[in-house]
Amino acid sequence: MIKRVFSYSSLLCFVFSVACSPKVPSSVGVGSATNMAKDMATPAGQRKFIDPANMNMSVRPQDDFYEYANGAWLKATPIPATESRWGSFNELAEFNRTALKTILDDVSTKTYPAGTINQKVSDFYVTAMDSAKAESLGFAPVKPRLDRIAAVKNYKELLAEIATEYSEGNGLVFSLYVGQDDKNSSVMVPKIGQSGLHLPDRDYYLKDDDRYKKIRASYETHIINSFKLIGASEAKAKNAANLIMTFEKQIAKASTPRAELRDPEKRYNKMTIEDLEKICPQMNWAEFLKKQNMINAYYIVGQPIFMKEVSNLLKNGTLDEWKTYITWDVLQSAMSYLSHDFVVENFNFSKALSGQKEIQPRWKTASSLTDRMLGEALGQIYVDKYFKPEAKQRLIGMIDNMAKVFEGRIKNSDWMSAETKTKALAKLGTFVRKIGYPDKWMDYTPLTIDRNKSYYANVMAAIQFQHDDMVSRLGKPIDRTRWGMTPPTVNAYYSPTMNEIVFPAGILQFPMFDVTSDDAMNYGGIGMVIGHEMTHGFDDQGAQYDKDGNLKNWWSTEDLVKFKAKGEQVIKLYNGFTVLDSVHINGGLTQGENTADIGGIAIAYDAFKMTPQGKDTTRIQGLTPDQRFFLGFAQLWRGNITDQSQ
Repeated sequence: MIKRVFSYSSLLCFVFSVACSPKVPSSVGVGSATNMAKDMATPAGQRKFIDPANMNMSVRPQDDFYEYANGAWLKATPIPATESRWGSFNELAEFNRTALKTILDDVSTKTYPAGTINQKVSDFYVTAMDSAKAESLGFAPVKPRLDRIAAVKNYKELLAEIATEYSEGNGLVFSLYVGQDDKNSSVMVPKIGQSGLHLPDRDYYLKDDDRYKKIRASYETHIINSFKLIGASEAKAKNAANLIMTFEKQIAKASTPRAELRDPEKRYNKMTIEDLEKICPQMNWAEFLKKQNMINAYYIVGQPIFMKEVSNLLKNGTLDEWKTYITWDVLQSAMSYLSHDFVVENFNFSKALSGQKEIQPRWKTASSLTDRMLGEALGQIYVDKYFKPEAKQRLIGMIDNMAKVFEGRIKNSDWMSAETKTKALAKLGTFVRKIGYPDKWMDYTPLTIDRNKSYYANVMAAIQFQHDDMVSRLGKPIDRTRWGMTPPTVNAYYSPTMNEIVFPAGILQFPMFDVTSDDAMNYGGIGMVIGHEMTHGFDDQGAQYDKDGNLKNWWSTEDLVKFKAKGEQVIKLYNGFTVLDSVHINGGLTQGENTADIGGIAIAYDAFKMTPQGKDTTRIQGLTPDQRFFLGFAQLWRGNITDQSQ
């Protein structure tokens, strides 16, 4: 699944300089700052869509539009101690978390019939909020799993334990899931790919600059402290840390770099069980896959070379190494749901990665997790209160306008042949649009949540439910009503295999979108996101999928060469931008996001110009429609971020 949006913020100042500055008239520059602030004053009681107090009018917009639009806000707005970044998206996420808290606080005080959606949502949240119960249990909730791992005595039992972990929804050194066949998108198949690292990326294990060395040292300390919390001696805890670091470094060396993972053709390797046995003979695939209920005619393997290393680890790794690694995987995934000492230890390490200074209040993590685990149950209550039909209708009109713009851009392209244009238009015309929430809600009947059980037990029940639901799709027709995000999510996505653009209700709120606001603000806000997701259908990855969601070249030979050359221009442009100190953007890794950002704002602006306001010159708050569009866009994407999160 392709999940976008939060990654935009780090690139916005670059997009502004390329796409926005020429559009903002110089008449709103330094000389008119006082008058402009007066003109932009907002009557009491009205929402400020553009606040002059957030701007730095000592800077000319054509010189540094991002600073001009946001300078005062950036200077005056520190990152809260409980966050690693702060901006408009965080403010929107905060609104949604508060909205969910209001809902959850209400349902958690009531009693509902067993098995109902409200009962499951209520009981899950109650156990998540019950810190006293979690404190009294310590690590007892996860101890049976740890004891099960410790009881493994030989290689055969190790394979059985690995199979059990996967069947419980806990993937280890490789990922295993059911998804669409990229070259036959109407079929659901098992997919296997690289995984197994507890740090964010292979670079964290392999690079030797000071930043990565410090993080590795913090990670080792974290492992030692965590093992001591479950009763290990100092010596045993240090030995565990050494085994795990060595083990994961081997996994990292075998892992394909993220930029290379962007090529879907390289990720598509069709194999039978017999083929899997050849590249990874140590796994006993027939027995393993039978336990997963994933026996299939074929499997899509993302990284065959990586799977060979998995076989080597099984062949050459000692039983103690494997048991220690699996113990760590289970413990690490459980720590957030245990007593306070585990939660604090987990957070202390996260500071090294994120720069976040304080733990978030328990209600924030509890409401977010309830959304993650029971999103479409909680989402039904959320959309009823926070997403009205008129909002959906306004979004439909905006998407219609933007599709017309996109169509016109394809037709008027001076480098695409007529043949390629026809196929591109066919793909655009078959985009499925999903707005707000699913037409068909997920059935939670098989899931049992009980407030008398531990927080960890209910989390594991939800994970098992999600895993079993995923496995159940194997061999069935594609359900095109399914969503990859929950309704309260502050995000959006384009799926190449479904050829769909999806906008949850959570992102369709102020300041991203407001049904009472003018078109300039909405097109500069959610309009850019709509254009961004549309553009993903034609970025370096999306362009490799046809209108039916199949990984299939539909470009003429000459047009494909031209398309790739234009992509190289985007890569080169972004490679030149410095993120922090000597750290540059990896233009190859971020090519899709960068392309979508540039396309998103351009398409949104052209679509806005199709509206009555876009064709007019009437000022609001002393601003022309164009000025409101670009200032609204710029202020929406402002944000401060810790150095560690860059």
